[in-house]
Amino acid sequence: MINVCKISYKIQQTSLLEDIELELPYGGLVVIAGPNGAGKSTLLSLLSNEIEAPQESVFFKNKGYEDWDRTELPLHKAKFSQHSQTDIPLTVEEVVLMGRYPYFEAVPTSLDLQAVQKAMARTEVVTLAQREYNTLSGGEKQRVHLARVLTQLDNAVEEKILFLDEPLNNLDVLHQHTVLHTLKNFSERGHTVVVVLHDLNLAARFATEVILMKSGRIYRKGSPDEVFIPDHLSAVYDYPCTICRHPVNQERLILFG
Repeated sequence: MINVCKISYKIQQTSLLEDIELELPYGGLVVIAGPNGAGKSTLLSLLSNEIEAPQESVFFKNKGYEDWDRTELPLHKAKFSQHSQTDIPLTVEEVVLMGRYPYFEAVPTSLDLQAVQKAMARTEVVTLAQREYNTLSGGEKQRVHLARVLTQLDNAVEEKILFLDEPLNNLDVLHQHTVLHTLKNFSERGHTVVVVLHDLNLAARFATEVILMKSGRIYRKGSPDEVFIPDHLSAVYDYPCTICRHPVNQERLILFG
């Protein structure tokens, strides 16, 4: 779905990404992991076309982003950012409806409104629909913006891609799992999800593929079992790591210290 030819990215004299070469398949939930400053969010911005890369270096569905029609591209991809605008004088329902702006000019259709209701149900914000967005907690705002990007991709296009930068911030344990199950279900319908996560145990549980980063480079890429091993994690995080089994379900547990 996405191919990145070997590129680097820097701001002024600071190198943020080096020698990135990457191919992401159609379908699956891809987690980008690594310590602070590893380049995770910068890589996500590069993949999602939020930062300008050299022409013919990033290809989405076998076509450079520069060759896409700007009105067509939002139907194929969407991005959830950890720095979404916090001061929005709208109701929750109106914020979620912003995801449908590529589909109508002035008045939303019944299909647009149905997409909004469906997305709010998936993210459990239906009861907040008429609340002023600015009165919500941080976690509630996270779920509202997730609903917004899900409603943007509610269309008949096959093999869409959703980018998310730390979508679990401010969420309690229940909603962290609810969000990841929603993303997993979306990926299992043939779409691709690329998400930056800090919680390695959640990444190990939900990801089909992991990109482990260190100092602006891809350190390892593969399945969670291939990437999340003590030697790799200890080297990347500069802290001792062990892996054991959960006493109840026997899943692998990643422990530091």
